[in-house]
Amino acid sequence: MNADPRQERQYTIDGRQATGDDDTTSVSNELPDDWIRLSQWVHCFCVVTFDLNLGQALEYVYPAEFMPSDQEVSNICYMAFPDSNSGCMGDTKFHMRLRAFQNMKHQTPANMQNYNLDCAPAMRYDSSHYWGFVYFRQKRDPNLPRGYFQKSLIIITRLPFFNLYYDVLAQLAPKYFEEGNELLHRACNQINKQWPTLMVGQTLKLPLLEYNYQICIPKASSSSSRKLAAAAAVAAAALTPLSTSEQPEPIPTSVKVLASVSELELFHSLSYVIDHLYTLWELVITSEPIVVVGTSPADCSHMVQALVAMIAPLEYCAEARPYFTIHDSEFKEFTHECSNRPIPAVILGVTNPFFVKLLKDWPHMLRLVDNQKNMQQELHKNTRNASAKLAQPSSHNHNILNGSLTAAGDSSVAGLHTKYKPYLKKDKLLIKKVLLGIKTKRPEHVQTALIRRHLLELTQSFMIPLERYMASLMPLQKDISPFKSAPNASSFKLDDFLATLESAGPQLTSTLKGDWKGLYRRFVRSPNFRGWYESRHRELQLTLQDLQLQALSEANLEHWAHDKQEVEIIDMILKLKQKLNLYSDKAALEGNTNTTQRQIRAQIECMKELLPSDLRNVVNL
Repeated sequence: MNADPRQERQYTIDGRQATGDDDTTSVSNELPDDWIRLSQWVHCFCVVTFDLNLGQALEYVYPAEFMPSDQEVSNICYMAFPDSNSGCMGDTKFHMRLRAFQNMKHQTPANMQNYNLDCAPAMRYDSSHYWGFVYFRQKRDPNLPRGYFQKSLIIITRLPFFNLYYDVLAQLAPKYFEEGNELLHRACNQINKQWPTLMVGQTLKLPLLEYNYQICIPKASSSSSRKLAAAAAVAAAALTPLSTSEQPEPIPTSVKVLASVSELELFHSLSYVIDHLYTLWELVITSEPIVVVGTSPADCSHMVQALVAMIAPLEYCAEARPYFTIHDSEFKEFTHECSNRPIPAVILGVTNPFFVKLLKDWPHMLRLVDNQKNMQQELHKNTRNASAKLAQPSSHNHNILNGSLTAAGDSSVAGLHTKYKPYLKKDKLLIKKVLLGIKTKRPEHVQTALIRRHLLELTQSFMIPLERYMASLMPLQKDISPFKSAPNASSFKLDDFLATLESAGPQLTSTLKGDWKGLYRRFVRSPNFRGWYESRHRELQLTLQDLQLQALSEANLEHWAHDKQEVEIIDMILKLKQKLNLYSDKAALEGNTNTTQRQIRAQIECMKELLPSDLRNVVNL
């Protein structure tokens, strides 16, 4: 597994052999017309195998038009297999996140921009990264030179639909290992012909071989609603029946409804560190660097995703790599190998023991249970330990679980290793409920729902004061004039915000006690705050522009123009046209038009009538 696929490598493109220097590896930025529907859901399928001369090597890509770049192929190959120390026999499923490189720069298609406007941030189509969903099979085979069969089937996509793609993998991969590449051809053709265009807020039917998946992508709470007619038109286009000349696809025999396309079972990963749920929440919301160390890429990738999901609905704006290897092209960037640089804000999932030594200076390390066999034993042990801690008086030593990084030997113990002192006191009632559920063998999805709802309420309690303060930065209605430029929203001032917490802080909606102000001070220095603030500030500015445009549409411009020079009237017409063009682009993107646009057009015509006809012709109005 340790050979370098960045050597001159071989891979198959629709049955043809090619090398990394072949022209077939270059890909146009334009999507091939034949795969427009498929490209919304799946970028390509990759097959990675172990070659005695090359190591992990790309064997096959389909469709060939979406061949990744050489650097992307290298990253895919290295992360397609578990590290050699993992000892993962049988079948293993995990996922990874890959950066798309500049020589493969991808512009988000217009219909995907519409989708991104309406969906929750965590479900956006990502033009700068790929998600890779891996099904790895390793089994003994005495007929092979090394005595083992090792191969991975990978779905490369720009959508973080974990539940959907894991289920698709579970259906396709076993068949692929029996039937070969022809299965991928059938699957891609069926997705391209029968899957609808990505839409939010509607039930989408996704037939694939024997299954007919039913999903619904929820709308973002702040997104604008599409007109019913527009949605119906898109749906009609999406479900255009096949012509009679086309080969009919197999009819699915089983309907599979996915309650969520993206939400993994939080309890599965967090149950082993439930006593430190609130510490982890603080670390994630403040974008602290965390390394998750395990022996299986499946455990690491699920834990990283669970950590990111803890702060929903707030978007996690730092970096996260569910599975990361020493061969990754971002190794130096993320592991702080270059000196005199701060530790990056990233959550890394790793399985190579080398990272424990390399990242010894990282402030937070989460060690997972060594193997599946010991998981239940560890869970029961942690349950007893957590119950004992809850029965004791609270102390200031609640920041270390199962050892400390101060001693190298202790860092091998499973649990959270950190010297971080939480700002908030934990909710013992929730932890007791979860621990009771473990003892009574409450179903995992019920435990997950309990944890997810509590974390959602905690994040909302934390963000509501910030949202309220941002709303106060909006200028007053009287300051918006149709004859002046739209005013800017006031800037965020931390001291002013903290002063509002006495009367309108998180204590109004949360029972947690602690140093909320200290946590906010730490939060405003994080990428999560910057991402949230930039998004909200942009929304405020757009709202102000809309209000100013509305004021222009309702103003008595004819009265305004009676004592104005012709050049001033022309300036007003040009200003109105500029505003209308900006507003029209925004409205087209959001799929709506309204009365304000019609009124602005009427105002432009009114202004034109005030000019002499010869002047109108001269200035092309």
